[in-house]
Amino acid sequence: MAAVAQGQAAAAAAEDREPQREAVPGLASQRRQIENGRGYPLRAGESWFLVEQRWYKQWEVYVQGGDQDSSAFPGCINNAELFEDQVNWRLKKGLVEGEDYVLLPAAAWHYLVNWYGLEHGQPPIERKVVELSSIQKVEVYPVELLLIQHSDMDTAHTAQFSCTDSIDLVLRTAQEQYLVSPQEETRLWIQNAEGSFERLCNTRVTVLDAALKTGQVVIMETRNKDGTWPSAQLPAMSSASEEDEDFQVQPGVCGLTNLGNTCFMNSALQCLSNVPQLTNYFLKNRYLEELNFCNPLGMKGEIAEAYADLVKQAWSGHHRSIVPHVFKTKVGHFASQFLGYQQHDSQELLSFLLDGLHEDLNRVKKKEYVELCDAAGRPDQEVAQEAWQNHKRRNDSVIVDTFHGLFKSTVVCPDCGNVSVTFDPFCYLSVPLPMTYKRVMEVFFVSMDPRRKPEQHRLVVPKKGNISDLCVALAKHTGVSPERMMVADVFSHRFYKIYQLEESLSSILDRDDIFIYEVSGRAAIGENSREDVVLPVYLRERTPAQDYNSSYYGLMLFGHPLLVSVPRDRLSWDALYHILLYRLSRYVTRPSSDDEDDGDEKAQPPGAHTFPPLTSSPVPADLEDKDNLPKPGHLAGGSSQDPGPEQAGPSSGVVGGSRAPVDNSPGPSHWPQRARRKHLFTLQTVNSNGTSDRSTFNEDTHAQPYIAIDWEPEMKKRYYDEVEAEGYVKHDCVGYMLKKAPVRLQECIKLFTTTETLEKENPWYCPNCKQHQLATKKLDLWMLPETLIIHLKRFSYTKFSREKLDTLVEFPIRDLDFSNFVIKPQNESAPELYKYDLIAVSNHYGGLRDGHYTTFACNKDSGQWHYFDDNNVSPVTENQIESKAAYVLFYQRQDVARRLQPQPSLSDPPASPACGTPANSEFIVIN
Repeated sequence: MAAVAQGQAAAAAAEDREPQREAVPGLASQRRQIENGRGYPLRAGESWFLVEQRWYKQWEVYVQGGDQDSSAFPGCINNAELFEDQVNWRLKKGLVEGEDYVLLPAAAWHYLVNWYGLEHGQPPIERKVVELSSIQKVEVYPVELLLIQHSDMDTAHTAQFSCTDSIDLVLRTAQEQYLVSPQEETRLWIQNAEGSFERLCNTRVTVLDAALKTGQVVIMETRNKDGTWPSAQLPAMSSASEEDEDFQVQPGVCGLTNLGNTCFMNSALQCLSNVPQLTNYFLKNRYLEELNFCNPLGMKGEIAEAYADLVKQAWSGHHRSIVPHVFKTKVGHFASQFLGYQQHDSQELLSFLLDGLHEDLNRVKKKEYVELCDAAGRPDQEVAQEAWQNHKRRNDSVIVDTFHGLFKSTVVCPDCGNVSVTFDPFCYLSVPLPMTYKRVMEVFFVSMDPRRKPEQHRLVVPKKGNISDLCVALAKHTGVSPERMMVADVFSHRFYKIYQLEESLSSILDRDDIFIYEVSGRAAIGENSREDVVLPVYLRERTPAQDYNSSYYGLMLFGHPLLVSVPRDRLSWDALYHILLYRLSRYVTRPSSDDEDDGDEKAQPPGAHTFPPLTSSPVPADLEDKDNLPKPGHLAGGSSQDPGPEQAGPSSGVVGGSRAPVDNSPGPSHWPQRARRKHLFTLQTVNSNGTSDRSTFNEDTHAQPYIAIDWEPEMKKRYYDEVEAEGYVKHDCVGYMLKKAPVRLQECIKLFTTTETLEKENPWYCPNCKQHQLATKKLDLWMLPETLIIHLKRFSYTKFSREKLDTLVEFPIRDLDFSNFVIKPQNESAPELYKYDLIAVSNHYGGLRDGHYTTFACNKDSGQWHYFDDNNVSPVTENQIESKAAYVLFYQRQDVARRLQPQPSLSDPPASPACGTPANSEFIVIN
């Protein structure tokens, strides 16, 4: 036992100091020295000693008598009454100062031992002064802990510790007791009263702060050779633990199991794991001395420890793949956006992880307030050095050492010309991709000629163009003048919107069904000067509704709506009926004079196509929605709607009146009534949704009339050819593809440093003008880090659209030169300070809503590139790395690579070049 050994050693030392009677001062002098010593104030950390009360009282009688030869001589100091036994020399419980013992400072104790000696075999009872709640006291009863090794839970070792001793001392004591080398990584657990176990993470706190009590069990475990902990052998990790201990693989060539849409996390982890200086920092346990458990901005060291466990397992060389379940749980605990198993962005996870590691490993324990200062005309170097020093005063970690650089930001006020120059740190570069100014749009052209099927066209238009540009592009293919075109968004068998020529194309999404109708050159909506009017026409079918009233009939929209030009002088129901019958003649059969048409359906001609299906579920049309956007109804000429139940009256014709097509033309109530004879369909005026009849007419409104063609089911079945109605043809231009030229990474970086004007949502406050301004801003690179992370901004979000840019970015594997981008005065004798080599790439395959992340990474030890696809890892060649999927690039500065490269001895074979390709390897082909 440690206490026994300590006691025996102290006893032996006391025996070596035999009392020298000839040097013993007089009794009065003895009394004066001891009493003066007892009056010393208590100071934290000093040693005081216990002396048995009865012996001390006998000594007082002796020195007060004044006779050195008196029979009252106390003899050797004997503390036997204070111990429970003579083996462990443990103090009795409940001893009281002044009744059972007295306390003497170290000097007084050594005087008495020199003058009188210590009983043979007894250890001195030394105790420390501790400060508890600003009160100094001697800790008579230290904390006794039971130290146990994880591999041998049946053997306990008792050791005493002051409540002010650090947990690190407890750990070192356990290592010494169980002969564990200090180089081996160990950690401590405590067993609580209810039997559960808890980690002692922070070894710099005291026994008191850790709330350890006498008799508490402390367990020490040692990390396994494969990087795992004995306590972490969970069922979820069976894939890793089942591997043979003798299994060996190249360290770092280790996959990560996909836990369910966690490929984004695996990709970020593989990239970061292959940053040499960061991985060495964890493998060599340097992080243990820098864990910051008290940082309010950090994660109590838990993210750093979880990441360290992953690195040690991946680089142990004993695993083909590991399960990052514990790390995933920690990330979700501290960042709720990553809870669950939804797909996320690898760059967002990387940003969180770098920030979390930095705060968990921040060497600054107490951050001071630092005021940001503007340049105010001072030299750039002076301002930059001040900004970097201020940054380091609050942020100092391995993440700052490895990934942080410095921007120069220049903002100019457009009104007063005030120039503001600041220097700001950065952790990665988010560089834009050069935007194409063209856009490919697919539309359907509907000719006025009823014999022609609708044509699908693929048009190249300006990305920031107007509707008129779309018409001009279509005119080149069709020969129809743009003035004779009207553009509409068709959704769920109705017009969602009819566009004006001056409206922006940005309001049209790629998924919208855009139809462009040919209309009469004399026609327009809501213009009195035109001789023709354009009527929007819907197709509806009368169906029995699920209602208790059997006389109620529902009307379901079907097919594609039309925009029909009607001469103003033919605005009658009968004329309109024949005009519409003519426009539908391609897929509507005219009945014979004796009405003996059998209504057989026509066969679809060879080579015909079918329109992409629109919403056709049997729900009332007025309940349908388009991505929860506002209901349609804005049309050139007005937007009034007449919402109401979708039903028609019992009559077969139009009942009542409605708004006239133009102001000066007679309204429908004045139109000549059509003859009462057999028709294929009936006509109704409806609102813009096509869901309610307009049975009333208000002369004060300016709403555009919509016409509905209502079919009886039997008539539709006999005379309406649905297959032919849905047919369309593809124009030759549909086969064309807009080729995107590749861009160089240097172009993206140059675009990043280009002057830009701030957006309205993010103005700059000018201290001179005393107001927010849309200032110009320019970012320049002043100082670059050892490892540079470049994020390619492939995902573009605007008010109306979201897209992923699949532009091929050509990036160099070696010698990426930043000398032309860094504006800080350069050291021409060290060009490697501005040249970088690629070490890792995070890839994203797929689109916005789904996709898959993988990684290319260069092994720091072998120089071999590998492709990491979750738990699958395969070697690849360098010419497979560059692709359209590249999303986040990791570059290492060349001087750092040389510094980290081990120096081979003369007997060693020549090493592979950094991030090179070994000669004899099998490779996979990445599609």
